[in-house]
Amino acid sequence: MSRGAFFPLFVPATRPDRIARACASGAGAVIVDLEDAVAPGDKEAARDGLADAVLTDKVPVFVRINAHGTRWFDPDVAAVARLPVAGIVLPKAEHGNVADDLRQQLAPGAQLLALIETARGLADVRRIAGAFDRLLFGSLDYAADLGVDPVPKALAHAQGELVLAARLAGQPGPCDGVTPDINDPARVEADARHGARLGFRGKMLIHPSQLAPARAAYRPAPDQVDWARRVLEAGVSDVARLDGEMVDLPVIARARRILEDAEGDATHG
Repeated sequence: MSRGAFFPLFVPATRPDRIARACASGAGAVIVDLEDAVAPGDKEAARDGLADAVLTDKVPVFVRINAHGTRWFDPDVAAVARLPVAGIVLPKAEHGNVADDLRQQLAPGAQLLALIETARGLADVRRIAGAFDRLLFGSLDYAADLGVDPVPKALAHAQGELVLAARLAGQPGPCDGVTPDINDPARVEADARHGARLGFRGKMLIHPSQLAPARAAYRPAPDQVDWARRVLEAGVSDVARLDGEMVDLPVIARARRILEDAEGDATHG
C-alpha cells in the first residue's frame, strides 16, 4: 500500500449506483459500506446487490463488512471474496488473529484495513497493526465507547497509540476518522490538519465535497516547500546550519517528507 496520504470515500452499499461517481471523485479509494450505513433489515439485500455493482480497477474499492461476531460477518466475507475488490475494512477490530482467517478466504493480495473503534481495539492495536495492512481510526465510535466527547483532547491518546502502532508495524501512518459535518469545509480542513500534525496520513470522508479541504490540509505551504528544497540542495549529510538554524539528519528527513507530500499533491492535480 502507498505511503502517501490516503483519502477513502464512503458509499452506502444500498446505493451501488453511487460507486462509479465516487470512483470518479478523485478520492484515493472508495469504501462500500455494509455496516453503519445499512439498516439490519436491509443488509442481506445490500450484500446481494454488490454482485451486480459496477466496480472499477482504476480506484481501489474496499468493502466495510459487519463486525466479527455479528450474524452478518460470515456471509459478508463470503460475498466479498467473490468480488473484484481491493480488500476489506473490518470495523470494531479488536483482535489481530481475525486477519489470518480473512486472508485464507480472500484472494491473494487482498488488503485488510483495521478500523479501531473501541477500547478493546486500542488495547490490542499493536498486534492488530502487525496483522493488518493499515489502521483506520473510527473516532466517533471510539468516543462513544469510552463515553467521552469526540474532541481533540479526548482523542489524543488514542491517536498517538495508532500512530505509534503503525510505525512499529512498518506501515504508512493511520487514516483519521470522519468529520460528520459535510457543509463545513473549514472544519474538515482543520480536523485533517490536526491529524496530519499528529502523524496521520489521511482521512476518511463521507462526501465528495470533503476531499478538497482534506487534501489541502496535507499540502505543504509554498514557504515549506522552498525551505525543504534549500535544505536538500545544500547537500548536508551530517550537521550544518541554514539561515542560522541547525540542520541535522532529523531536519533533512522532515524536508524529504515535505517534498514527498508536495509531489504527491501535484500528482492529484
